[in-house]
Amino acid sequence: MSPLNDRIKSRPNDKFFDLPPLPLDAEGLAKDFRHYYAYTFGRDRDSLSVYYPYKALATAVRDRLMERWKRTRRAYDETDCKRTYYLSLEFLMGRTLSNAMLNLGIEDAATQGLYDLGIDLEEITSNEPDAGLGNGGLGRLAACFLDSCATLQLPVRGYGLRYEYGMFRQLIENGEQMEEPDHWLRNGNPWELERPKFTQRIPFGGYTETYHDHAGRPKTRWVGTHDVLAVPYDIPIPGYRNDTVNTLRLWKAAATDEFNLGEFNAGSYPESVAQKNAAEHITMVLYPNDASENGKELRLRQQFFLASASIKDVLRDWIRLHGADFSRFGERNCFQLNDTHPAVSVAELMRQLMDEHGLEWDAAWAITRQTMAYTNHTLLPEALERWPVRLFRQLLPRILEIIFEINARFLAEVATRWPGDTNRQRRMSLIEEGDDPQVRMAWLAIVGSFSVNGVAALHSELLIDGLFRDFHDLWPNKFNNKTNGVTPRRWLAMCNPGLRDLLDETIGTDWVKDLSQLERLVPFAEDAAFRDRWHAIKQDNKRRLAEQISQICQVEFPLDAIFDVQVKRIHEYKRQLLNILHVIHLYNRIKHGDTANWTPRAVLIGGKAAPGYVMAKQIIRLINKVAQVVNADPATEGLLRVAFVPDYRVSLMEVIAPGTDLSEQISTAGKEASGTGNMKFMMNGAVTIGTLDGANIEIREQVGEDHFFLFGLTAAGVESLRQHYDPNSLIANDPALREVMNLLESGHFNQFEGGIFDQVIFSIRNPHDPWMTAADFRGYIEAQERAAAAYRDRHHWLRMSVLNTARSGHFSSDRTISEYNRDIWRLTPTKPQD
Repeated sequence: MSPLNDRIKSRPNDKFFDLPPLPLDAEGLAKDFRHYYAYTFGRDRDSLSVYYPYKALATAVRDRLMERWKRTRRAYDETDCKRTYYLSLEFLMGRTLSNAMLNLGIEDAATQGLYDLGIDLEEITSNEPDAGLGNGGLGRLAACFLDSCATLQLPVRGYGLRYEYGMFRQLIENGEQMEEPDHWLRNGNPWELERPKFTQRIPFGGYTETYHDHAGRPKTRWVGTHDVLAVPYDIPIPGYRNDTVNTLRLWKAAATDEFNLGEFNAGSYPESVAQKNAAEHITMVLYPNDASENGKELRLRQQFFLASASIKDVLRDWIRLHGADFSRFGERNCFQLNDTHPAVSVAELMRQLMDEHGLEWDAAWAITRQTMAYTNHTLLPEALERWPVRLFRQLLPRILEIIFEINARFLAEVATRWPGDTNRQRRMSLIEEGDDPQVRMAWLAIVGSFSVNGVAALHSELLIDGLFRDFHDLWPNKFNNKTNGVTPRRWLAMCNPGLRDLLDETIGTDWVKDLSQLERLVPFAEDAAFRDRWHAIKQDNKRRLAEQISQICQVEFPLDAIFDVQVKRIHEYKRQLLNILHVIHLYNRIKHGDTANWTPRAVLIGGKAAPGYVMAKQIIRLINKVAQVVNADPATEGLLRVAFVPDYRVSLMEVIAPGTDLSEQISTAGKEASGTGNMKFMMNGAVTIGTLDGANIEIREQVGEDHFFLFGLTAAGVESLRQHYDPNSLIANDPALREVMNLLESGHFNQFEGGIFDQVIFSIRNPHDPWMTAADFRGYIEAQERAAAAYRDRHHWLRMSVLNTARSGHFSSDRTISEYNRDIWRLTPTKPQD
């Protein structure tokens, strides 16, 4: 080993790391950019690729994050502060470069520095791929939360999986969704830092055996396992202009051995690498389809892999700072489980504390119950994660034993509280009995956590009145609400620079860190000159969005039209079907000459359907077929345009949200936990049309009922109607709905593909339709008529738009995270060390 390495190994003195701070001005950024472009990536004037300029700038920006990153970590260690670990199977980060420059405050310097070199910054940033680490709202929320934690200088580390491929790239062929792999890591990721030193070993399979330790106490160990390595990759999460840089640690699965050399030499080439391939599959693809047995196994592997690696990492860090004394671990650490996916963490923390660190059950359970906190994100029972006991027994035998023990002790507690109430015990058991017994993962999360929260007022209310009522009866103080929020840095300051500049000029710049200051905009809603400036910015944003839709969909959106947008995961409860029924209704009116006082409308729908979700795919096909007919008909010119934008993603939403006039939030009441797209649209001045569902209720409360287009059944109304729902009677008695159904059933939108929408038609007419599509149709078209009339009064609409932005302060993720910290985490804000 060289003398230098000897000195490093024996801990170098501070002088070794005493480097001058990197410059944040245009000249310094340009200098580093040129260095990386020419020397690190070996490019010259003949290089035409935009990829290497992106990578060179990203590396220069990452260097500036790195010095702050190290100081942040050192501050957390030296102050020995309490920490929270945010476990999530999704982190939908989007693009990083623009967000990092905004938070560092170097946007203008980078723009100028590159301009002096003859390079357009926007061209570079637009070529960054979206990080394929999430599917939708859940993952984007996690990303917003990490941004807020860093901005509030809270010691929070995110833990997730480093998926090689994202959900999928969505293509539309003949109106149908087609999926192709999203290999977002094809060209590497300049933002990540591999940390092989902290690799963890994760067990699967095998069996358990009992033994006695040196003190004669009975113990259990998990042996004969097929292990997989978890290799960490760290991504910096910068706070807004405060020098704090937190960490998102992502785990990549790798085999313990690259391949079996003996099998290779014997000529069994495929078999020699089989174990390597099987290990890497764990983090190959985001959310495998769990309709098959193999899909279920892989998904459970992913969940345990995340939980085990993350907990091992946290315990390793604790031992590094405190030794093997866990007496204060519970009061100094918190695990926040983002939805039910990481619920196995409850049993895995127990296993590691008992089997690997020698704690007795009671001590381990006290720590677990003191550190675990669970956020629920769904009211749909089928999304609450239930796994067959037999699959647990095969894959995680030791974890199953611990779950059985937790359940036995818990049911004894239930029996003490409600003697003889066997029905309640059966409902509350962590094991759902039957021909194929299931482990109820949400129940495990509730029993093992000290806090359980929903994500909107209605959602939390419905949880304790419905799904979790038995548990609320037992532990009422465990349940709380934390209404979601989104980061104003990405979803206003970064994605809407025109509006950002107007806000800065009008109310100052502090709103970026304190969104409640937007309330100061309220008086300006009455200022005609201000509204004109607001309108000009909105029109510029609409022009940018229209250019994107023209390029992607070959559909022209007229700028005088109301831009009516619904972008989100395709699901029956989100009711994209209701939206397209309204489009058919408008088309039918045009064909009958009913266009007096018409408001031109451009309808944009986007979102992905899960590959195995047949009905969602049929809805996408219907949307595209209707769009094809409507857009090709000369009668609709200037009156109605429809587009389905494929491959909806974060970077696309950054263009869509600022350019939207009307935000569609039309889920069946009682089904949407919260929603966050509704908040992004509101923040950017869109007006909402929606049901009393999720966070819509709180949005309406904030902005006022006169500035929200409400329609539809309430959650209680849905349940009441369910007993005697008769959609066919509704259709027969509503001429508009009857004509819409006639166009569908006559095959007008599928003239050469008979019967392809029979399933959709049946769902609308089905008395057991859980989404009540026909029931809300009349109220929906009436609300749409009110929205169209309001839009024709330009100044009235602009006033509503300004007020929506002004009253959106409540929906900042900074407010949400402050509430998490106040009520659950109780962390001390910690500044980086100088």
